Amino acid sequence: QVQLVESGGGLVQAGGSLRLSCAASGSIFSFNTMGWYRQAPGKQRELVASITRRGGTNYADSVRGRFTISRDNIRNTYLQMDSLKPEDTAVYYCAAGPRSELYSPDYWGQGTQVTVSS
Repeated sequence: QVQLVESGGGLVQAGGSLRLSCAASGSIFSFNTMGWYRQAPGKQRELVASITRRGGTNYADSVRGRFTISRDNIRNTYLQMDSLKPEDTAVYYCAAGPRSELYSPDYWGQGTQVTVSS
C-alpha cells in the first residue's frame, strides 16, 4: 500500500514563501512522476507542477517562474513557492503515478492547506 504524506502548509502574507514536502512510503517501485495539485474553494482541482524520476518538470502557467518543484530520490518531492499571491490559496495535494505525465495520478496525499493573505 502506498502512502503520500504532505507537510509545510500554513498561512503567509502575499509576497512570502512556503515550502511543501511530500514523503512516500510503501510499494513505490511503480513511481515515475510525482507532483502537486491544488484545489481552491469552488474550483476544480488543477495540476500545479510535476517532476519525473529523470528530473523532467512541468508547471502550470499560473505558477511558472514562482514555484519550483524538486525531488531528492524516488520517495520525496518538494514544492518551493515564492512570491505567493492570494489566488494561490488552496489545499495542495501530493500525487504520484507510473507514467511520465501526472494528468491521472494513481496515488494521492491527504492535502495541506496553504493560505495567502493580502
